[in-house]
Amino acid sequence: MTVVALTGGVAAGKSTVADVLRSLGTIVIDADVLAREALAAGSPGLSLVVARFGDDVLLPGGDLNREALGTLVFADSGARGELNAIVHPEVRRLYQEEVMRTEESHPGKVLVYDVPLLAEARDPGEFDLVVVVDASADIRRERLQRFRGLSAKQAQARLDAQASDDERRALADVVIDSSGSIEDTRSAARELFHALALAWPDQLATVPKHFPRRAL
Repeated sequence: MTVVALTGGVAAGKSTVADVLRSLGTIVIDADVLAREALAAGSPGLSLVVARFGDDVLLPGGDLNREALGTLVFADSGARGELNAIVHPEVRRLYQEEVMRTEESHPGKVLVYDVPLLAEARDPGEFDLVVVVDASADIRRERLQRFRGLSAKQAQARLDAQASDDERRALADVVIDSSGSIEDTRSAARELFHALALAWPDQLATVPKHFPRRAL
């Protein structure tokens, strides 16, 4: 089945793009939702995480304390790698199940995989088109501080935990410039949707390489 990968660094605006695509009828599989499912209370994945990182990553009711776990792994690349080795295989399995369900229930629909860690965890060659939502590290750092209340150190740790801007851009078949306002990004996402719909499923090579188009 044809699948488009949608990726971007933290605070780039990828979720804004995904929300617009979904509102226009795109089927969007969300890797973050799959990752939460992979570490749901009582799951084998969560048991492995607790065995590695201890009971401090659990809330009193037995759910994952994501803030506590995030504090541990964002500051330690080794710990982050161990967490990824637990989570990524399970997310991949859940993703494959979702694609098969979509193929059965919504044949012919535009299908997008919203995957923040494409550069870090997946082979871009698995996908028919890679769309990168792109804003500079400086812009994204400022957004993390302004909108998410992170300190400068915390924001930088989030950026350092991901691939570089250049590494993501190198994977892109299509780039959405999200350095402007949120409405600019939404407008670009609408342009992308219409281009995908016209090209779906076997003419994706004709999709323009940059959005918004007026920026060219």
